[in-house]
Amino acid sequence: MTQQHYFYALEIPLEAKEKLRDIKVNLQEKFSFTRWVHHQDLHITLAFLGFAEENQLAIANKKLEQACQFPSFVLEINHLGVFGKTDAPRIFWAGTASQPVLHQVREKVYSTCLESGFKLETRPFKPHITLARKWNDEQPFHPTLLEKENIFKNEKIVFQARNIVLYKTHLGKEPKYEAVAKFPLQDKS
Repeated sequence: MTQQHYFYALEIPLEAKEKLRDIKVNLQEKFSFTRWVHHQDLHITLAFLGFAEENQLAIANKKLEQACQFPSFVLEINHLGVFGKTDAPRIFWAGTASQPVLHQVREKVYSTCLESGFKLETRPFKPHITLARKWNDEQPFHPTLLEKENIFKNEKIVFQARNIVLYKTHLGKEPKYEAVAKFPLQDKS
């Protein structure tokens, strides 16, 4: 049996996912990446746990439920970017405008996971929504391609962030992420 991987993420609401799906369809014609992410799998990762025992997940979930005292907040998706080699990026993503509450939420989720015994990545947090993976073209990728495709110039995607979600990964399925626990942020009203 395959070990399940888990991660905590900020949920992207359905309406924003659908707008990103439409943008992604347009971008697929212009950008040659091997794998494009199913629109239902779009999210902002807060802490990747990898394999996790049920009891360890239960401890983290209980702690997170108690610690999740943040208000819901507005996020704006407003630019594109890549991670990896400049000429052959491994990740193509959509990024958000700076939002201090997002960083505070991530820090709380991250520290809660550490307190629960998880070993986490130590790379700095760069909020992003992965759209595609692995550049696959004979021509090298060039950052000016992103400037040409300034899709957010006329229409930014703005949404209310309301939930942190624990996802389980199902390799070989599409969509491949299953929400197994939800932690609502406090409603502002």
